[in-house]
Amino acid sequence: MEFLNNIWTAISTPNELLTNFCIAILILLVEAPLTFYLISNVFNIKFNKKQRIIYIVSSGIIAVIANFFIDWPFNIIFNYAFAFTLLFFIMKVSFIKSFIATLFPSIVFNLVVNLLANPYFSLLNISYEQANTILIYRVPFVLLTYLIVLILNFVLKYRKITINILENFDKRTKVIITLNFIFGFLNIFLQGILSVKYIDILPIEFTFFNFLCLLFYFGLSFYSLAKIMNLVTTTQKLQNAEEYNKTLHILHDSVRGFKHDFDNIVTTIGGYIKTNDMKGLEKYYSQLEEDCEKVNNLYILNPDIINNPGIYNLLTTKYAEALRKGIKVNLTFLLDLNNLHMKIYEFARMLGILLDNAIEAASESDEKVLNIVFRNDSKNNRNIVLIENTYKDKNVNIDEIFNKGVTGKENHTGLGLWEVKQILKKNNNINLYTNKNDTYFSQQLEIYY
Repeated sequence: MEFLNNIWTAISTPNELLTNFCIAILILLVEAPLTFYLISNVFNIKFNKKQRIIYIVSSGIIAVIANFFIDWPFNIIFNYAFAFTLLFFIMKVSFIKSFIATLFPSIVFNLVVNLLANPYFSLLNISYEQANTILIYRVPFVLLTYLIVLILNFVLKYRKITINILENFDKRTKVIITLNFIFGFLNIFLQGILSVKYIDILPIEFTFFNFLCLLFYFGLSFYSLAKIMNLVTTTQKLQNAEEYNKTLHILHDSVRGFKHDFDNIVTTIGGYIKTNDMKGLEKYYSQLEEDCEKVNNLYILNPDIINNPGIYNLLTTKYAEALRKGIKVNLTFLLDLNNLHMKIYEFARMLGILLDNAIEAASESDEKVLNIVFRNDSKNNRNIVLIENTYKDKNVNIDEIFNKGVTGKENHTGLGLWEVKQILKKNNNINLYTNKNDTYFSQQLEIYY
């Protein structure tokens, strides 16, 4: 009986150490996983199993350590800094998405706390100090907060409500969105401090009105963000449509030309057969096959196949440039760019540099051939981009071309491949293999997942 009395005394009287210990367990077992799934669902971020474990375990442990050993408000700042670092540097999420995803869970939790605190304290007739230091008051309040956030998470997931932060927002739009979230977060943070200080004298009606104002502010902010994203998406679609329209015009002209020459082609083939000129027929067929490959390449240059607007525009531009320089391009695309497992702007930067070098080298060679292959190697858990080109300078040193300032071109800085090397250093799941033989100079980019 005395044991039970001791337990009751421990949980029903102010005991900050015991309360914080129990809250630490809840942070590890409930809040960290709940925060992770809120972020992944709302921002539509795909994590593999290893990344899920790393985020949940590390963020939970850091939150507990910060709460025990770092004074307020520096513990909060430390938690946010770690969460951002985890998303941006470890999980390779874009800067703006990492930043907003760091603040978003805090905004949600604080909104729920602002809504619940005053009614909860009034119902139990307790002060903020009691609710914060007495276990039987603190734990139910925290669990109730988690329950409401969990329900909200299920609603958002069921209704498929997501915030798709586009990577190619212009700088001005990114600044506006970032500042909006910063000011919103500061607003709710200050509101929370004032509510805590005056919660014992504030009426419930005021708290509810304050919650509605905050809810309206963030609702309007997310609505505006959705409108901005729709506008940017529409603009991108128009740009893609223009690029695709150009491709269709070229494809249409190629098919028309092929159809117009069809009778002549058949007659010519018949002439080779009648004279039994097999060598001449083989040569003619080879030339005919090249024209067919051009049509096939144009078919591949399709935004439905190359399913990223930025990469699609890059490839169509480089393809057109190669054709203007008389280069024969062979293009194979068997890759889902939505599962690339690296930052798309870094991939685009690397791809652009490698293609520029390949086109330049191929245009100077006699054969003028460029082979581009995008494919997935599921057996080895990697995506592969292979770029092969004919080249003139057979003495090129593949060990030195990545050094800063090294270039074989006039009026060039030699920074292209050096920048590729810097991107490779930042990503431990990416390799680039450079090789050459008597015919081709090749660069194979491997992205592991």
